[in-house]
Amino acid sequence: MNTFLRFAYELLSQFFLGFKSIFAGLFNGIIAIFNINKYIKIIQEYKNDLTVGEWILVGVIMLVVVAILALIVFLIIILFKKIFKFKKTLVEQESLLEEIGDLNGKVATMMKEKEEILAMKVSQIGLKPGESSVDENSEEALDENDPDSNIRFSKLNEIDMEFKNYKVQNYNNSFTLPELVELFRNFAASQLKLYYSPEMIRLFISALASTKIVILQGISGTGKTSLAYAWGKFLKHDSCIASVQPSWRDRSEVFGYFNEFTRKFNETDILKEIYKAGYTDDVYTIILDEMNISRVEYYFAEMLSILEMPNHDEWIIEIVSSAWKSDPIHLKGGKLHIADNVWYIGTINNDDSTFMVTDKVYDRAMPIDINDKGKVFTPVDTPAQDINYSYLNNLFQTAIETYPMSDEMYAKIEEMDNYVIKHFRIAFGNRIVAHMRKFVPVYVACGGEEVSGVDYFIARKILRKFEQLNISYIRDEIDDFVKYLNTNFGQDKMHECIEYVQRLKKMS
Repeated sequence: MNTFLRFAYELLSQFFLGFKSIFAGLFNGIIAIFNINKYIKIIQEYKNDLTVGEWILVGVIMLVVVAILALIVFLIIILFKKIFKFKKTLVEQESLLEEIGDLNGKVATMMKEKEEILAMKVSQIGLKPGESSVDENSEEALDENDPDSNIRFSKLNEIDMEFKNYKVQNYNNSFTLPELVELFRNFAASQLKLYYSPEMIRLFISALASTKIVILQGISGTGKTSLAYAWGKFLKHDSCIASVQPSWRDRSEVFGYFNEFTRKFNETDILKEIYKAGYTDDVYTIILDEMNISRVEYYFAEMLSILEMPNHDEWIIEIVSSAWKSDPIHLKGGKLHIADNVWYIGTINNDDSTFMVTDKVYDRAMPIDINDKGKVFTPVDTPAQDINYSYLNNLFQTAIETYPMSDEMYAKIEEMDNYVIKHFRIAFGNRIVAHMRKFVPVYVACGGEEVSGVDYFIARKILRKFEQLNISYIRDEIDDFVKYLNTNFGQDKMHECIEYVQRLKKMS
């Protein structure tokens, strides 16, 4: 045992001697740096041997030494300030958390008081607190003398009355997709003074063909909302504009909710537009303005899933848990079929005040960048058009069948997919390929080239995933990727992809 104690003493002594040496050395070093008497003694020792020129150099050296000392002191002061600032921030955060806790307690107290007041009101009409006058799923005990008391969807019921004798209109459309591009472009310019290039309209219509969810993104003031607004005007059905709020957290912001106290359903404009579209064969547009000011996957999650289903008969959403006799005609068992003839166009401003749009949203939507204002041109005076959804959809389907992507292009895309996986660890799934099979043929039918459609689609739907990577790590791979694109697809044929990755490289 004595042997072990001696061993432990010597081992630990050597270990702590190292710490002692570190602190002693640091202390002695600081003493040596600031030993003014030593500096004076050195100067005294050499002063009689120095020439005038050498004294000038001595002055320079002294200034350098003083500057270094001042810098060290400055850095030490900055370090202590940061330490104290960090501690102060922690204290402020703790104080803030305590205040939040107090506020939560006060909110809970207020909610309890609110419930007590509501309970008193319920008691005044002859019910026990906590007991409902009528269940959401029942019309019993409603006031028979008030015919409106058992109607919970007043706005949707008004639509039923409005379309009671409506018959679906056949507008005998005969335009082609290239003509549709020109009609819409000239209408926007002649009637609304909104100017767009043929390429922008071509991309927009191709996006509508590929998915029901289109995202218009870019810097503020370039006409993102205006484009969707003009499309509604062109179709003689004003777009339903829903301004997304930061407070949007769930589906009730999109469809509304049942109010337990008023026994009414708070219907939103979006719900009204979808319901109205179910009566007609016209084309409707819903604009989610600044859609990423709140998290899209929170309030629009259910619609993202429903619109992804290949069988449109399954596009059904539950509005209420069960039916009342007075519910709107198209609300079957509390469920509503989402009409095929509605598109959902979101606008996005990419800045610090908004949330990042996730892959879940981007993979289901078609993004279009609008970063340039259209050039003014002299348009042909063009009125708004009556367009059947069935005719427009048939144009899209015909284009997909007539202008399918070539086998050669598929092979190039598959090879590029393998290249991107190998060098960037990024891949794209079947959903994106399915969108491409629709987007590119319609783009070609609208007057574009296949490679240009592929270029734009890949840049917006696939390469944007590069933003999730640490660009500094893949920076050296980008030049080789540009060479690969030029070699496989043709020199500068993939200019959208090349411009995109080169912009990322500059940002790294």
